[in-house]
Amino acid sequence: MPSNKQSSPSGTPTQDLTDAHGEHRYEATRAPDSAVERVALVVDDDPFFRMALRAILTSRLDCSEVIEAASFDEAVERLAERANVTIALFDLAMPGMSSPANLKVIRETFPRTLVVMVSASSARQDIIQTLEAGAHGYVPKDLGVAGTTAALQSILQGTIYVPAFLSDVATVGRGPDVASAPQKAPPPPQTADTLTPRQREVLVRLMTGMSNKELARDLKLGEGTVKIHVAALFRNLGVKSRVAAALAGARMSQAAGGT
Repeated sequence: MPSNKQSSPSGTPTQDLTDAHGEHRYEATRAPDSAVERVALVVDDDPFFRMALRAILTSRLDCSEVIEAASFDEAVERLAERANVTIALFDLAMPGMSSPANLKVIRETFPRTLVVMVSASSARQDIIQTLEAGAHGYVPKDLGVAGTTAALQSILQGTIYVPAFLSDVATVGRGPDVASAPQKAPPPPQTADTLTPRQREVLVRLMTGMSNKELARDLKLGEGTVKIHVAALFRNLGVKSRVAAALAGARMSQAAGGT
């Protein structure tokens, strides 16, 4: 019988991992960081799309575990619970994701996690803002299984993935909010609607002077998770301190009361 041993590029024998479907996977063909098990986080409010991404990640990209979340707030809490998430895939049109800039706090807080936008939007400005936020790629939802697999594989191997049509002049004007050249997005207005539900809960408590430890106890969250929500709140409000956040919250309350 032929041997099921193969050699890696360095000459090290590796086991042929043949599954029930007859597909062959070799340890040597994985990305350089494959010595650590790949754990993925899929963040999308569509359970069927989460299921589709789960299938790609486990059967084609060797992810040993796929965690799911249906909102930006839930994603923050899943990431805070798990320090070993290799790659996190975010939808743009879901609860708590007011703009691609939201990914910046994820990149800053979890620098070792690959952060990717997987979106149905083909607007150039969405792609540009995603990359400006520090994401490792922007994957259109209409790529299909093979295209999505190839895009995610390239990101796992260290490449920043950008859709080909971004550099196609024929796509200029594609989408309602397209800019012909990269432009900085204007700062979001300071209204409660620009905050996620969890950020609103945090802001209300900050306005009463609660510490992070008190916030954690009141919201039944870990103190580390609270710190991440506070950081995301500060970024959304454009402030750098708890006092400034409380003042912004007071202004929001006054504006809401006056309407």
